[in-house]
Amino acid sequence: MLTVDSSRFEARIAALKSPEFLAALKDIKRGVEREALRINPNGTLAQTPHPKPLGSALTHDSITTDFSESLLEFITPPENSAAKTISQLKDIHKFVIDNIGEEQIWPLSMPCFIDDEAHIPIAYFGESNVGKMKRVYRIGLKNRYGSMMQAIAGVHFNFSLPETFWKLWAELNGKEHSQEQTSADYFGLIRNYRRLCWLIPYLYGASPALCGSFLKGKQHALPFKKVGKGTVYMPYATSLRMSDLGYTSAEQSSLKICYNKLDNYVTLLRDAMNTPSSRFSQFAAGEEGNYQQLSRNIIQIENELYSPIRPKQPTKSMEKPTDALVRRGISYIEVRALDVNPFSAIGISQTQFDFLDVFLVACLLMPSAELDEAQLKEAKENMNKVVLEGRNPDLLLQNGGENISLPNWCASLFKSFEQAAELLDLANDTSRYTQAVNVEAEKVADPALTPSGKLLATLLESDKDNGVLGLELAQAYQAEMKSFEYTDTDAAGFAAQADVSFAAQKEIEAADVKDFDTFIRDYFAEAPAKKNA
Repeated sequence: MLTVDSSRFEARIAALKSPEFLAALKDIKRGVEREALRINPNGTLAQTPHPKPLGSALTHDSITTDFSESLLEFITPPENSAAKTISQLKDIHKFVIDNIGEEQIWPLSMPCFIDDEAHIPIAYFGESNVGKMKRVYRIGLKNRYGSMMQAIAGVHFNFSLPETFWKLWAELNGKEHSQEQTSADYFGLIRNYRRLCWLIPYLYGASPALCGSFLKGKQHALPFKKVGKGTVYMPYATSLRMSDLGYTSAEQSSLKICYNKLDNYVTLLRDAMNTPSSRFSQFAAGEEGNYQQLSRNIIQIENELYSPIRPKQPTKSMEKPTDALVRRGISYIEVRALDVNPFSAIGISQTQFDFLDVFLVACLLMPSAELDEAQLKEAKENMNKVVLEGRNPDLLLQNGGENISLPNWCASLFKSFEQAAELLDLANDTSRYTQAVNVEAEKVADPALTPSGKLLATLLESDKDNGVLGLELAQAYQAEMKSFEYTDTDAAGFAAQADVSFAAQKEIEAADVKDFDTFIRDYFAEAPAKKNA
């Protein structure tokens, strides 16, 4: 059984209590990407284009769209204050709700009632080559997986440690500091995250039920029960969004993406981009100008890889994510396993920020051996068990090939979390981190306190549909968001950002010198970046 090497972990905790490490830990940065559907007052999906006051979806820094014109995405920049990120999110939500008329923001991860996938409008990004490419990519997603899956919303949590930390960390571990070493250390964190990320849907999963319309035309063998007029649920589910029914790809299940070394990760991801798919070969990929997808391969572009975590490096214009990683290494990690928090108007809470900091720091401090195929399979199976039956008291997970109950595994994990929380409290002169760990420990002791438990109890107590509850929350949050006071950016500031974004889109469109076919051909023909290139 894999256990935390407590002596090594505690030695690292002790070392990180030096003034230099504490100063570095205070500069952890995090950002959020929150997705949310625009809905009509009756709870149906908005059919209107991306509202003009919100600016250009192609070039706006903080407000864009994801798959659909109706699927908003709010983005905050990296900040070393969770409170500042929350205030930025509140500002964005206020501006958006004040500028979408009677429309509201859907507060759940699983979509509202949609009677026909054809009523999910694909996002439009203008007439530039890059804008057309983004749209064709989404047309490909629709053809490959269906639009309904793409209407699922989530929250991504971006996390990075400062350069000062990585220099001290390399020295502590007897290594020479370099970007290559920092990337290797980030991968150590990522491997432990993969081993333990079943905990994220347990604590934060909020999609135990979904509208029956979501299942239309889908084959599945899940033993659903019914509540209300048309809602289906699983009694112990935590996050149907993260299940095989949700945001996943059977075509990608054969991919054995490795998180042991950056070079290997990049190679495997590039291979997936260049390996033909028998399943997707039926769709045209530019022949005679017919674009039903960008390519016939397993994934069209790197962003199509579905993973609960990604290593990231900001990309330059038209730079592939793998090329950015090769050239400049890992800059931050993106946690992608979070459902929208239905008990927060902005989809995430301060407690979540604080616990995720603790969780990710603990993942770094724990020893992290390389993952073999069996361990990766075990991690995937644990994740699948928790998303479907995480609150089942009889649930057994696998740890190193041995059965263990979720509470028993958490008992040892939370000892490590408590120490990491104490460290972060010390660095930030607060008690928030310890309080966050205590809140999450209560959910382990009582599954009814989890978001999935609370949401399902609400539906069952009133024999209420998911859609009815979602609409009630949307209406309440509409009023709450309108009452927010601007903190960082006011309405005039957002209006100015919109103007700048439209001007930037026009510049991009005016600068195009290639026809679209040539642009796409050149994009995929570009030789992959190599180290030190």
